[in-house]
Amino acid sequence: MLTNSQIILRLIAGALLGGLVGFERERHNRKIAGFRTHILVCVGSTLIMLTSIYVFELYAGMAPVDPSRIAAGVITGIGFLGAGTIIRSETTVTGLTTAASLWAISGVGLAVGCGFYLAAFVATSLVLAALYLLRKLPIEEK
Repeated sequence: MLTNSQIILRLIAGALLGGLVGFERERHNRKIAGFRTHILVCVGSTLIMLTSIYVFELYAGMAPVDPSRIAAGVITGIGFLGAGTIIRSETTVTGLTTAASLWAISGVGLAVGCGFYLAAFVATSLVLAALYLLRKLPIEEK
């Protein structure tokens, strides 16, 4: 079983990592889903992953339980949340990057929730690099 310290550490790590990406979105006026939204998505998915692990450990040997089933629901649900950030007006579409960052940060939350810290931190670094550094490339997104 996870200790209380491990649970608290994982939830705080989820908040910090989600906040980093959310801060980038907010800083560049992408307020469709900014700082608070990204924190909530990451902490929520961290909690859901922790719950999956808890249920798995609770019923180990008593019933067939698959901890990945709840996590799969997170990915589906975040897809709907991301769809709400996409706005189409005539010939332009905005919000795709924010939707993608929400989807990615939910994966970070799931990784933190199961204690896969290395992947969570590296993924957050890559997401931030894509958002900060690749913005400066002279590529026109459509």
